[in-house]
Amino acid sequence: MSHRPFHLPSLRGLVAAPLCALALLALPAAAFAQAAGQANPYGFKAMWEHGDLVSKGTLFILLIMSAASWYVIITKLLEQRRVHRQTRLVQAEFWNRGDLRGSTQALPDSSVFRYVAEAGLVAQKQYEGPLTQQVDRNSWLSQSVMQAIDAVGDRLQGGLAVLATVGSTAPFVGLFGTVWGIYHALTAIGLAGQASIDKVAGPVGEALIMTAIGLAAAVPAVLGYNWLVRRNKAALDEVRDFGTELHTALLGGKPAVTLER
Repeated sequence: MSHRPFHLPSLRGLVAAPLCALALLALPAAAFAQAAGQANPYGFKAMWEHGDLVSKGTLFILLIMSAASWYVIITKLLEQRRVHRQTRLVQAEFWNRGDLRGSTQALPDSSVFRYVAEAGLVAQKQYEGPLTQQVDRNSWLSQSVMQAIDAVGDRLQGGLAVLATVGSTAPFVGLFGTVWGIYHALTAIGLAGQASIDKVAGPVGEALIMTAIGLAAAVPAVLGYNWLVRRNKAALDEVRDFGTELHTALLGGKPAVTLER
């Protein structure tokens, strides 16, 4: 059975979140410069205007990584909330109807519980065929239900690898930007012949901003990954409990007719 696509937030909203975070990083320096009555020559704006292709490319990669992290976090939270709502619906109404087919068709089309229930009913119908007569009915139904549950688990795990990748690599991408900024500072010292603060303040400020942006991209990804993994486990446990009850009901019920697709 094919899964219906999610309705995801727009890319503009997802990119706006990390941009706001970057703006917050520049607030303390901007506030200090405003209090001093002059523009900040070493802030984020100056880094973007005077940075070279490498520093701008590193910043762009960090922005993409941060946007991808928030994209996954938001969509997985919405998906998990839907599963929890569907769990309450199943607990309240599914087992109160007269037959499994009617209870299954009463579930929403996008429900993961309907997917599992339809898989069980289809397996029950298939068991009437000649090819499954040598297979134990309990094993056949159990295998079909578990395959459907595993498919739901794979669907819930989708996208978490993005968070793991961002959480493990974003600090190093930011560190690369830091090293590049220090390299510019050393170059400025060599060209000037002296280590004056006005020669190295810009490149060093660029290096520190890159470090901060790398951490700003990595920390939400790591925290979001751990949080979503725990919530996924709880959601999948609810689906497994339903699968166990469904398997018991299928064993005790009569063979079902083919579901209308």
